[in-house]
Amino acid sequence: MRTKPDQPTQPLPTGTSASAPISPLPQWVAVLFRRVGEARSAIRLVGLLVWVPLSVGFEACLLPVPGTAKIRWTRVIWGMLCRIIGLRITVHGKRAGTVGGLQARKRGERPVIYISNHMSWVDVPVLGTLLPSVFVAKGDIEKWPVMGLVSHIGRTIFVSRQRSTTGRERDLMIQRMVEGDNLILFPEGTSSDGSRVLPFMSAFFAIAKLPKLKDGMDQSLLPVTYKPGMAPLIQPVSLVYDTLEGLPVTRFRRPVFSWYGDMDLGPHVWQLLQHKRSHVTVVLHEPLDPDLFPSRKALAQAAWKAVADGCADLRQNREPRVQPGRFNPATLPANFLPAHIKKTKLLLDRATSFFASFKKRT
Repeated sequence: MRTKPDQPTQPLPTGTSASAPISPLPQWVAVLFRRVGEARSAIRLVGLLVWVPLSVGFEACLLPVPGTAKIRWTRVIWGMLCRIIGLRITVHGKRAGTVGGLQARKRGERPVIYISNHMSWVDVPVLGTLLPSVFVAKGDIEKWPVMGLVSHIGRTIFVSRQRSTTGRERDLMIQRMVEGDNLILFPEGTSSDGSRVLPFMSAFFAIAKLPKLKDGMDQSLLPVTYKPGMAPLIQPVSLVYDTLEGLPVTRFRRPVFSWYGDMDLGPHVWQLLQHKRSHVTVVLHEPLDPDLFPSRKALAQAAWKAVADGCADLRQNREPRVQPGRFNPATLPANFLPAHIKKTKLLLDRATSFFASFKKRT
């Protein structure tokens, strides 16, 4: 039995805390790597401070311009941010919906609500690069000194989740989709540590599956609705940060990306900027049609399962699988149909054309 604690075989280097991790590298090498990381962070931070005001200023000039120019430019802003922080993106699956716009709605293209898991502020530039849409964020961000202004110019929709404003916020989101926007929602309601996907709140799906009014009820209870066949599609999205400096991201390294709880934003950004390169994988699952689900809870559960299964595959280094959707193929433009349905539809269209031409000849 030991009567006193073990003593270190070698004295610790001067200035090193007893609780600091022991590095196998010489002290001067560890210090050099740390200084290089800090220099990299400083350079990237300067890049962010230059790029964000210039790009957002140009975005403000595009706001009154009709069409989809502001939507397309927003994707450029987020894409450059990902490049500055050294984040590469790999995508599996196909995006439902196009850039959108009022003309797309007039052509009969349904809006899309992208449903994703949420781990960090980094999710915003990643999804903003891939998906032509606007974010739905909690109302607290609107009051932040800089982020609030940037979010306003980026046409973010803020929600307070208070009963007194629920109807107004719901109508605003529906109106934006009717006018041509697609939305990105984080139904977990908060960011997580990335080890699992938190349950989805079914209230977030109220804008996709509107309550049905009973006979005799006042139609003004739903002042903003969709035209028949124009209710939004739901596309589940799985997002996982899987490599850092070329090595797999384990449970102990996830806090480099995950921003949750009472973490301060500044130190978290500074830590991420020190790493030379990182990688995120995004899986775009097949869309879900809200009209084919009996309730919002059933729709929320189906979306959660697709997102959670996709994230589990990525965390365990398995080949990502695009989860099958549930929708009415007749409501989707041909470009967005899965391959097997597209081929079947093409064969049916050809058969219809053949019999129609044969009937004309006779």
